[in-house]
Amino acid sequence: MRSLLFVPGHQGTRVDKALACGADAVIVDLEDAVPAEAKSTARANAAAARGRGQVFVRINGVQGDLWRDDLAAVVGPGLAGIVLPKAESQAEVMEVAERVGSLARSAGLNDAAIEVLPLIESAAGVEALPAIARSSALVRRLSFGVADYSLDLGLLPVDDESPLAYIRSRLTHVSRAAGLAPPIDSVVVEVRDAARFLASARRARAFGMVGKLCLHPDQVGLAHEVFTPSEAELRWARAILGAWQEATARGESATTCAGEFVDGPVAARARRLLGSDSDYVE
Repeated sequence: MRSLLFVPGHQGTRVDKALACGADAVIVDLEDAVPAEAKSTARANAAAARGRGQVFVRINGVQGDLWRDDLAAVVGPGLAGIVLPKAESQAEVMEVAERVGSLARSAGLNDAAIEVLPLIESAAGVEALPAIARSSALVRRLSFGVADYSLDLGLLPVDDESPLAYIRSRLTHVSRAAGLAPPIDSVVVEVRDAARFLASARRARAFGMVGKLCLHPDQVGLAHEVFTPSEAELRWARAILGAWQEATARGESATTCAGEFVDGPVAARARRLLGSDSDYVE
């Protein structure tokens, strides 16, 4: 889940291109990018995309009346998940998750077959994060929408994204405490500015986030560049684990590797980079 690419649901050819561009997941949008008169077309295209990759669908928010029809049209075999915009309370997320589970059962699927991914896009959503994170077994990770969040709080866009430090940190802490997968970072709206996207993604990774929402296929490869461990990181991890294993074989609980102190947490970080179990014993 390094890259989740949005595509307007009513534009069928763009949906096809998105599915073929190499993104880890595609989010077929029924919400902001789709005019009211094209909602039905978007739903049909979203349903047709199921099973053609890791496909999510962003439904319309629960603040309106369209979301139930959205779910009825798109939930079925081959759908990876539902993206819930403007999530602001546990009750909202539970209502959506229960309906997704019910529709999944009716389609012959397991209740928990389809993920619900809440987007946090307001101060109210941030305050409700712990409850939202624990609202349903269908909630497996969190993300946020920078445009609506910035609008809600009156934040100004600045190059270093410092106003986003709080929500990034909060998402990571709440996700960990609730036992969820690490969160996904928001979009970068400057779709032709690769340097800006890379800088934003690197900041997100430093906060413990593991992927990014994308608005353009050109951003997909950039997300993969940042959120895939580099060869230098992998070499570091292998060296650390080698030193740690030699130390533990000697009955030692700590050692050094190339001048770096190595103990259980450092070894666990190395294991995580290599995609293996990161647990350790003090």
